[in-house]
Amino acid sequence: MTAAVHVVEHRLLLYRRSWRGSVMSSFLSPILFLSSIGLGLGGFVDASRTPLGVPYIVFLAPGLVAATAMQTAASEATFPVMSGFLWSRSFLAMTVTPIGPRDIALGYLGWVGLRLAFVASIFTLIVVGFGAARSPSVVLGIPAAVLTGLAFAAPIAAYSATQRDTQGFNALFRFGLTPLFLFSGTFFPIEGLPAFLQPVAWLTPLFHGVALTRDLALGSAAAQPVATLVHVGYLVALTALGMALAVRAFRRRLEGAGPR
Repeated sequence: MTAAVHVVEHRLLLYRRSWRGSVMSSFLSPILFLSSIGLGLGGFVDASRTPLGVPYIVFLAPGLVAATAMQTAASEATFPVMSGFLWSRSFLAMTVTPIGPRDIALGYLGWVGLRLAFVASIFTLIVVGFGAARSPSVVLGIPAAVLTGLAFAAPIAAYSATQRDTQGFNALFRFGLTPLFLFSGTFFPIEGLPAFLQPVAWLTPLFHGVALTRDLALGSAAAQPVATLVHVGYLVALTALGMALAVRAFRRRLEGAGPR
C-alpha cells in the first residue's frame, strides 16, 4: 500500500494548483441549492405534507450531500482518469517506477475518497448553518457520503480505463447520473415514482446513500438498524466490486501499453 500512498501524494501535489477554484465551487453549490430549492421551493411545501413531517429543506439537504458526492466522484473518475492514460499519460509514466497498475488504481481511488471527504465536510457545515440538521449524528453523514461517492467512483474509473475517447462519458452523464440525481429519493421519496420504477430506484447506490445520510441527519438511523446495515452493506459491496474491476481494467490498459 506504500506505493498507492505515493499516488495519493501525487494527486495532492497537483491539487495544490487548483484548490482555490474548487473551494469556491464547493461552497457556492450547496448554498445555491439550499437557498433556491430548499428555502425557495421549500417555502411552498407545507411541512405536514413532506415525508417524515419535517420542513422540506430538512428533507432535502442530507440527500443533496450524497447526490453531490456522486457527482464529484463521477467528475473525478472520468476525464482525469482518461487524462492519466491518454493526455498527460501520468499513469503510464508511473509504471516505469516500482508503482504498479494495482497501486495506481487504488491510490487514485484513495485520492477520490479524500476529495469526497473535503466536499462532503463543506456541504455538511453549510447544512448545519442552514439549520437543516436535526441530530449530532449528521457528522456521520460525511463518511456515508464518501462511501456513496466511492460506490460510483470505483466502477466509473474501471469504465473510464477502457475508453479511448470521451464519447462514452456523454451517455454516462446523460442517461445514467442525471436520472439518478433526479429520481433516487433526493428531491422526493421514491414512493412518488411509478410502481414499476420503484424497485429500480431501490437498487441504485444513490438511493441507499441518500437514505443513509438522511437518516443520520435526522437522527433516525439508530432506530432502524437493519435498514442502516442494508444501506451500508450495499454501498460497501458496490465499492469493493468497483475497486476490483478498476484494478483489473487499469492492469489491462497499462500492461497492454508496453512493458513496465
